[in-house]
Amino acid sequence: MSTPAWWLELVDPRLRESLTRDVAEAAPCPLRGHVVLVGHRGAGKSRLLLPVAERLRRPAVELDAALGRALFESSQLEFRRAERRAFVAVPGEAVVSAGGGFLSHHGDLLEGHTAVQVPITFETYAERMRADTTRPRLKPNVSLEEEIASVFEEREVLHGRVRTVPLAALLKRLE
Repeated sequence: MSTPAWWLELVDPRLRESLTRDVAEAAPCPLRGHVVLVGHRGAGKSRLLLPVAERLRRPAVELDAALGRALFESSQLEFRRAERRAFVAVPGEAVVSAGGGFLSHHGDLLEGHTAVQVPITFETYAERMRADTTRPRLKPNVSLEEEIASVFEEREVLHGRVRTVPLAALLKRLE
């Protein structure tokens, strides 16, 4: 019996089986610039950050932690500007965990870097958003359920417009 993959407990449980197959069939991705973990809120980007950075022997940078929640709550526009500046200022070649809105707002910054999409099902996303009351609301003028559905749908469309590498290709490289 083989040892479970190191990443298995770090990804959406609903995707473990399909991701295991995808990794087995994937070609390892080439790396350019920073490795940027992108995707929806709650996808597991922060959980993957340190293990991926350790395996690549690169520094780990979590953009949201560097910026702080207070800035987000004071002004989303200023938060996005600060997020942009913080990403541009990351030196060398790092592994960066970008916030859930990064791909939607700053896809242009990913040129020359390896943007790795961390997948999540809508069901897992919704469960995690309902359970985590510490996350700032993105649309406080609608119900939480409406926010969850609309943000997921809107970002799915926006994420599809940015060229990314599947997580399976990065995991294959790290085997």
